[in-house]
Amino acid sequence: MTSTKEIKNQIISVINTKKITKAMEMVAVSKMRKTEERMRSGRPYSDIIRKVIEHVLQGNLEYRHSYLEKRVIKRIGMIVISTDRGLCGSLNSNLFKKVLLKIQKFTKINIPCDFILFGLKSLSVFKLFGSHILSKTTNLGVNPNLIDLINSVEIILEEYRSNRIDKIFVAYNKFYNKMLQQPKVMQLLPLSRNSMENISTKKWDYLYEPESKFILDTLFKRYVESQVYQSILENIASEQAARMIAMKTATDNSGNRIKELQLIYNRVRQANITQELTEIVAGASAVSIN
Repeated sequence: MTSTKEIKNQIISVINTKKITKAMEMVAVSKMRKTEERMRSGRPYSDIIRKVIEHVLQGNLEYRHSYLEKRVIKRIGMIVISTDRGLCGSLNSNLFKKVLLKIQKFTKINIPCDFILFGLKSLSVFKLFGSHILSKTTNLGVNPNLIDLINSVEIILEEYRSNRIDKIFVAYNKFYNKMLQQPKVMQLLPLSRNSMENISTKKWDYLYEPESKFILDTLFKRYVESQVYQSILENIASEQAARMIAMKTATDNSGNRIKELQLIYNRVRQANITQELTEIVAGASAVSIN
């Protein structure tokens, strides 16, 4: 039978764990408010530039940008955005499962994949699989700077412009609310009507000043950068929300475990007292008989 001292040590250990998880929960709550605010402030620009692209794709463009070319797919690129730290539930594992399922479809038809990785967790997973990694960026923090991310994005864009990659996807966790974050794999390039979600059936043309090449080159580049940056912000907000939920669950479980151990401790202590009383009574009876 477990001694009361061992049970008491277990209770102390769980209490200390509960204090740590509670503190981490409060830190996650504080960070989540800031990251959610930053993520929501970035959505208008991302949504508007996406709508502009949707409108442009409905026009009869004289200048065909390389980002609009439909190619025979020989190689794909995957931008994977994960967290740097763990303790956020199944957030990363669900994302990796979706990415691997997507890659598996291309692998079956002998189409390889190159990776641009953001976050330490994605690096550890895809490095383990022996994936071809073009670039890796870790230690993003809660407020990443776009300038620090452009180089990694430019690497895969150069691969696309050089026809070494024919299709690019971005995978991240989309933030819906504090309780719901879901993995999403979105086609980034080539831009097409099929890759746009809310494109209209109406058609119209545009007049470009000074010229369509300059405007479209700038517009498409800003579009790609904004989508990747917004995806990173969405993933950071999802991380803090998932960590808050995970730490709250751990805190609640620790509280339940403490109650269970306290009951066990009381039962063992009561059994020990009963045994001691029995021994005293037995000893007293033996003395009185003598």
